[in-house]
Amino acid sequence: MILLKNVTIVNEGSSLHLKKRDLLIKNGKIHQIASNLTNEDAQVISKENLHVSIGWMDSSVCFGEPGFEERQTLKNGIDTAAKSGFTTIMLNPNNQPNPQDASGINYLKGKASNEAVTVLPVGNFTINQEGEHLAELYDMQKAGAISFYDFKKSINNTNLLKVGLQYVKSFGGIIQSYPQDNHLAGKGMVNEDDTTIHLGLKNTPAIAEEVQIARDIQVAAYTGARLHIPTITTAASVLLIKEAKKKYSNITCSVSTNHLFLNTSSLTDFNTHSKIQPPLRDEKNRNALLSGLKNGVIDTVTSDHIPLNVEHKAVEFDQASYGSIGLESTYGVLQNLLHTEKTIQALTSSYEVFGKEKPQIKVGEIANLSLFVPDEKYTFEKEHIISSSKNSAVLGKKLVGRAYGIINNKKLVWNG
Repeated sequence: MILLKNVTIVNEGSSLHLKKRDLLIKNGKIHQIASNLTNEDAQVISKENLHVSIGWMDSSVCFGEPGFEERQTLKNGIDTAAKSGFTTIMLNPNNQPNPQDASGINYLKGKASNEAVTVLPVGNFTINQEGEHLAELYDMQKAGAISFYDFKKSINNTNLLKVGLQYVKSFGGIIQSYPQDNHLAGKGMVNEDDTTIHLGLKNTPAIAEEVQIARDIQVAAYTGARLHIPTITTAASVLLIKEAKKKYSNITCSVSTNHLFLNTSSLTDFNTHSKIQPPLRDEKNRNALLSGLKNGVIDTVTSDHIPLNVEHKAVEFDQASYGSIGLESTYGVLQNLLHTEKTIQALTSSYEVFGKEKPQIKVGEIANLSLFVPDEKYTFEKEHIISSSKNSAVLGKKLVGRAYGIINNKKLVWNG
């Protein structure tokens, strides 16, 4: 048994919202919610200003295993997610081999079973992510794949996207389409703006994202199937999706915390930790993303967690790999930008986006809870990184809010 003492419940729409209560967890379920509960057999969790919400879900997470265990093993990744407040993660096909049939999905589910964090595998959209032939989408969905995505690879063949969407519509599947026209992006590494033009680095114009999104919206509208556009980054992208949502209900999108928090000024010292994909944009676009999240155009937020060992980052900028870890800093970034209720909404909206039942904080319900302190201020340093890889784009930044653990799958992970 677990007894949470004097915690503030953040659960909009509930009569318990922003009330301080004790919660007794027994056999993985919420057994009692009241003031001044006691139980001699329970493990007591108590911390000043500790808050609790339904478990957070991250829609875009990469680990190294299988194939790149030196970056991050499943064990270290799951521990990182749990101590960062996430009870559920969607695991991207960014490994070797990537899941493209039922056996691949079953392998990942088996490796991640009996853990505190629920791991939902994302399957390849095309075989070997080569963009030529559809992977075994139906079989993967039946095995437990939550969506299909050639991770960070554009679907160049418009007809293949159309056929794929028509196919998954029959069984309620969701396709993710990376928002970049490769012909327009070329070999660009950073955004094209007034800051980056002086860096001597090849640029990627914002229109490379916007043209692809406009195409994807039209194809999704034609098929009526579920399309998710991950990690949008520009003001025009927000407007395109805003207008599309007025007519169509089958289109959703996400934004990464890095793009909400950082702009291209982070690149002026050629910091390779800030080399991410899509590229960081200028302040005007960053503000548009934040507005898009606040007004509901952007459906959900992701850490876009991509661990990379030092050999991939401690090199010249043009030789460095794309990616930043983000699980550990996601809550602190969002709480720095939003009020608490909006932060929790952003961290839990992926349930609806990807068709998963949303947890509840009610007596008798399964305990799927995140634990956090919203007003703790600190500078994010390497000591705060749990991941075996340390490639964080927000190192040295001042954050507000710390996650301290989770209760999920009849397990407690406490980092207090």
